[in-house]
This record gives sequence, structure tokens and C-alpha cells, in this order.
Amino acid sequence: MGYYSDSTEPHYHKTHKIFLFCNYILLGASSSCIFLTLSLRLIPSLYGFLFILLHILTIGGAVFGCATVSASSSEGADNKGYGAHMVSSVLTAIFQGSVFVLIFTKTGDFLGKLNSYVREEDGVMILRLAGGLCALIFCLEWIALTLAFFLKYYAYVEGNNGNLAMKNRGKV
Repeated sequence: MGYYSDSTEPHYHKTHKIFLFCNYILLGASSSCIFLTLSLRLIPSLYGFLFILLHILTIGGAVFGCATVSASSSEGADNKGYGAHMVSSVLTAIFQGSVFVLIFTKTGDFLGKLNSYVREEDGVMILRLAGGLCALIFCLEWIALTLAFFLKYYAYVEGNNGNLAMKNRGKV
């Protein structure tokens, strides 16, 4: 009967750590992408502003995900926070993937729409670096979504196991 351990550490602690680590990498990649975008001097451009806003939303989603999972692991599952995190992560992942494809297929056109003030060769290199980070963010968003699903599942199973144990002992 080695299914249950007496330790206070849950069995999904490694999944929780990997989820947090993934979100920390998302924070770093998004902030790096913001700095690369700012190095293109894109502030007067609407597309530049939207590009920076996408990364700000990605940072906000990663912070919200860390806070939601940390709160749900200590206080019980919060369905509204979990749902909001999943929706925001899916949307940012879709937009990051779209930007990644756009940057690598239409680099010159995309750079022209951004109204950058740097030389075209330097702008292409900086934009491709940002596109590489967008690809990394896209992959990390889906990994974080998968890990958040497993963490929610583990929290649900542990909650039901506790209720079943109470019912089996006759103490309802």
C-alpha cells in the first residue's frame, strides 16, 4: 500500500516547479522581445505598439499563471482564475505563432509596416531575433498550458480522493 506518502509535499511538486520555470522563461523571453522591439525604434508606429502590447500581455499572462497555480495549490482550485489563465494563454500563443510566421515569411514587408528608423540590414537581423523569441514563446505557451492542465487535474484528483476517504470512513 505504498500509494500514499506521509510527506507534506504533493506528488506533483515537480510538475509545479516545471510550470513555474516555464513561466519564468516566458517572462524573460517576452521582456527580451520588448527590448529588441524598442531597439528598432518603433514607438511612433501602430504595428510597433501592437507588437509591444502583445509581449506585455504575454508577460501579464505568465505572471497571472504563476499566481493562479500558486494560489490554487495552497487554497484549493480556483476555476475562474484557471479559466482566465487558459484563455489568455491560448490567445497569446496564437498571436505569438502568427507573428512568428509573419516575421519569417514576410520580413521585409513586416519591417516596412513597422516604420523602423534603423538600417534595413540591422532591422532584419533584429526582427529575426525577435521572431525566434516569438517561436520560443509560442512553444513555451503550449507547454505551460499542458502543465497547467495537469496541475488542475492533480488538484481535482486529490480533492476527490480526500472526499472518498472521508466517505469510506463514515465521517461525512
